[in-house]
Amino acid sequence: MKKLALILLTLFVAIPTFAQVGKYGHVQDSIDSVTYLSYYREYVKQNNLQEALAPWKKAIAICPPQASQNMIVDGQKLIRFELNTVKDQKRRAELIDSLLMLHDVRVATYPTSAVTALNNKAVDIINYKWNADNPMAIYHELEKNIAITEDGTSAPVYQKYMETVATLYKNGQLNAETVMNSYTTISEYMNKALAEKADGTIAAAKQNVETIFADCGVASCDNLITLFTPRYQASPNDKDVLSTIVKLLNSSECIDSDLYLNAVKSLHQIDPSASTAYYLYRLYSSHDQNQEAAETLQSAISMCGDNLAQASTYALELGTFYYKKMGQPAKAVAAAKQSMELDASNTGRAYLLMGTVWGTLKCSGNEIESRAQFWVATDYMNKAKAADPSLTEEANSLSAQYRQYFPQQADAFMYDAVDGQSYTVSCGGMREVTTVRTLK
Repeated sequence: MKKLALILLTLFVAIPTFAQVGKYGHVQDSIDSVTYLSYYREYVKQNNLQEALAPWKKAIAICPPQASQNMIVDGQKLIRFELNTVKDQKRRAELIDSLLMLHDVRVATYPTSAVTALNNKAVDIINYKWNADNPMAIYHELEKNIAITEDGTSAPVYQKYMETVATLYKNGQLNAETVMNSYTTISEYMNKALAEKADGTIAAAKQNVETIFADCGVASCDNLITLFTPRYQASPNDKDVLSTIVKLLNSSECIDSDLYLNAVKSLHQIDPSASTAYYLYRLYSSHDQNQEAAETLQSAISMCGDNLAQASTYALELGTFYYKKMGQPAKAVAAAKQSMELDASNTGRAYLLMGTVWGTLKCSGNEIESRAQFWVATDYMNKAKAADPSLTEEANSLSAQYRQYFPQQADAFMYDAVDGQSYTVSCGGMREVTTVRTLK
């Protein structure tokens, strides 16, 4: 309270400390307290904040904090109002310190409002750029708040905290273990919050926090394995611990580690989902267990339920896997078609994959039969860039390569193939109708 009185002394000039006798103070103070509380409240109700300032300053000088929680909350509103009018940096710093101190008074006096008060304090720290040149001070303040608010923390506070942690790590002021501990702590809080109630702001903050963590450079394989191996050993069946381990190791391409192997298998066993099946696919793929990988990714697609965008992405990846690792062109094209049927936004990418598959086929037959697949490949490249203009450069480059292998006009003529004529191509267990094109 004395600290508050000193700060408010600079703010309001010669304001005594809060009285501690009775709800409204001593007898005369009690009378004045009720009077000034009533005065300023009327102005606040009318949204006349300018006129409310003077009687509120009288009230805060006389009334003990237990006299009215509204007096503290309204005071924060009035100080914010005053901050909007003050340009002098020294004065602004005084006002901001007073604003933050009022939050502390509310926490101490009204503990049932502590979470709300600390969230509001943290948001004020962010909005008013308190100690903007001292990230360590911000870190300690937000960490202290989050330790109390836990899964009730406001979304922007999680994000600001992680931004500050990342800054301090890059500046050499925090070590890797502290950064990873900070990340896992708030991740657990956000996971708990989302498990209790769907919240778009928390979900967005979680995604941003994950991006900040990944970009700060701390998530190396060695660091992650050193940190999480003992946590896994201590809680091998804890879903949240397993989810964090798998997600971080997967995003950091640490999928060859024993920790990833054990965590993925444990997580899929205790809580199978599309995501755990996908992680298991990555695991099988990294160990060249291609058949198991493909089957598991197919399982992941079927487990996506209503999440068609995720299913479509997995199907496109399955097509690429069939093409690149298993040499099964027909299955690759089928998976690509499934992808664009699930989510039209992947149509361009699906066509690009289908065209690439056709462009790399080895087809037997005469001069036309062995080259006709390049017509199909070019058709798909044209469809790809039409569906997704961002693919134009890549599609054009591939088309240029395929056109080099079109048959010569004279050779085509020998087999009754004429430019513009419809032609059915059969190759690799697939059949497509295309158009004859030749090189002159």
